[in-house]
Amino acid sequence: MKITFFGQNTLQIALVEKTILVDPFITGNDAAKNKVDIMDLKADYILLTHAHQDHVLDAEAIAKNTGATIVSNYEIAMHYQEKGFNVHPMNHGGAWEFDFGHLKLVNAIHSSTFADGSNGGLPAGFILKADDKTIYIAGDTALTMDMKLIPLHYKLDLAILPIGDNFTMGIDDAVIASDFIECSNILGVHYDTFGYIEIDHEKAYRTFNDAKKKLHLLEIGASLTV
Repeated sequence: MKITFFGQNTLQIALVEKTILVDPFITGNDAAKNKVDIMDLKADYILLTHAHQDHVLDAEAIAKNTGATIVSNYEIAMHYQEKGFNVHPMNHGGAWEFDFGHLKLVNAIHSSTFADGSNGGLPAGFILKADDKTIYIAGDTALTMDMKLIPLHYKLDLAILPIGDNFTMGIDDAVIASDFIECSNILGVHYDTFGYIEIDHEKAYRTFNDAKKKLHLLEIGASLTV
């Protein structure tokens, strides 16, 4: 499982047979738009954690170019189905066995509306099991006690957590979240894109290191293998 970071919350997950794209926001991201051509991106599935523009902006263009299936909560899925896209609707607590592996939709505490103000349902995260690996894609969320439910069913190899603060949990809460989910291998996302979520990288590394946990902060276009 190879995970490539394209800024903010945008990730490409390359599996043995399929490619998954998470929360595509590139053309509106000044840090990414000149480094990544969305028409070059491969995707069999697009996972959307919620409806905010910094998570869905490029979903339509990429889905149209690739024919990818959009997977999200019921409201977001129906929004794109009405526009003619292939979708798979889910809801909280539900899981499905896809041709790439197992996917479960889990709770997140945030908000979720489209840029025009229309309903985006409830925000969510995903648990992905594929290629003998299990990862947690938290989406935009506060620290929540619901995270303690995850290790009751899954042993995580990697957790992808927001760390930018202000709109989501910050560095200190992300460390606590890693305790709740019983995973010490963390990929940080949702930071530095806007002034509100700029972080001190040295402090972030130090905080996780002091907690005896591994934090990955990837440059745009860089990858890690799970």
